[in-house]
Amino acid sequence: MTTASDLQEHPLNQVHRLIEPGPVILVTTRHEGIPNVMTNGFNMMVRHEPPLIGCTIGPWDHSYAALRATDECVISIPGSELAEIVVDVGNCSGQEVDKFQTFDLTPVDAESVQAPLIAECFANIECRVVDTALVDSYDLFVLEAVKAWVDPSRTDPQMFHHRGDGTFTLDGETVDLQDRMTKWQYLL
Repeated sequence: MTTASDLQEHPLNQVHRLIEPGPVILVTTRHEGIPNVMTNGFNMMVRHEPPLIGCTIGPWDHSYAALRATDECVISIPGSELAEIVVDVGNCSGQEVDKFQTFDLTPVDAESVQAPLIAECFANIECRVVDTALVDSYDLFVLEAVKAWVDPSRTDPQMFHHRGDGTFTLDGETVDLQDRMTKWQYLL
């Protein structure tokens, strides 16, 4: 049996490495007619109905001003085959680089928002900002999904998750426990 003396204290400034909240995503915006894309590893589902997503985007990000001005974006979910491009997108600023052109990403017109979808991603979620109460304190935007798209040819995409130190974990085997979800059948 493990006791407290068997455990090692973990630095608080590295807690995010233990519980990274979600898959690495790309967030697109369009401000003053110019599309941009940024990499984001700090995101989470907040609620099922309506579908709310929390996403940390701070003033250090070029997309922050666009999101504040337009109150809309697209969350694009890349598969692991795009991991290197996604990291490269995060290493530069849309103030200096046309990321769609530089990284050969294909913008696709969205239906409900001005920000573009990304054709190379297996899923795209059109979002509107619905709550900014935590933006000033925590850079946390609450987004409502207003339209979602998936690529039906991608039947088993592999997401990847940032571990907070430049390493990533890839999704592995899927475990089906739907028959045990007795309290949450409406989610199935």
